[in-house]
Amino acid sequence: MTLVDFLTFTAVAALLVMSPGPNGVLIAKTVPTSGRAAGYANVAGFVAAFYLHGALSIFGISLILVQSAQAFLIVKLLGAGYLCWLGLRALYSAWKGETVPTSVEPAKRKRQLAAAFGEGFLTNALNPKVSMFYLAAFPQFIPHAAGGEAAVGAAFSLVVVHSLINAVWFGIMVLLFAKFAGAVQNPSFQRWLKGATGVVFIGFGAKLATMRAA
Repeated sequence: MTLVDFLTFTAVAALLVMSPGPNGVLIAKTVPTSGRAAGYANVAGFVAAFYLHGALSIFGISLILVQSAQAFLIVKLLGAGYLCWLGLRALYSAWKGETVPTSVEPAKRKRQLAAAFGEGFLTNALNPKVSMFYLAAFPQFIPHAAGGEAAVGAAFSLVVVHSLINAVWFGIMVLLFAKFAGAVQNPSFQRWLKGATGVVFIGFGAKLATMRAA
């Protein structure tokens, strides 16, 4: 994997993490009602779920890529279609001016850290979009022409990068929530971020659709 590929994946993963979604809503709910520690427990749950999705995706996609050219083509087209759909949906949402609601009812009691971790984990573990993102991204970046071990190692490094970006972004959101949340909730910011995400994902999907297996 080249430095350009690594930076490209990092940029796309960062846009995916930063785009308003259920993780941000959960943080917005947890920190004001249960404190920073519970917010960080949420983030730990996010990361754990990413590794779960990553492990499932890695073993499946590695086997497909090294054994079947037809399966590679199917996965490539499915991934490209999914990314383009994701991009078009983001552009439509930006055009409609849709925003993520962040107002929540205050909790009646503080959450236990284990419960906050579970909320973060289930929010992502039950979201198939994470695995779909990995399945769409891995064919472009993992060295599928090399041996299976090299493919698994490269794919796992992408999961680590994605998880680190997630931990840093939402860790900052927890630490500076009162100030940072105002920017995230700003309708203009949300529209800009969704528009940028839509354009990048459509371009990413088009690149994947025209890619050839080695």
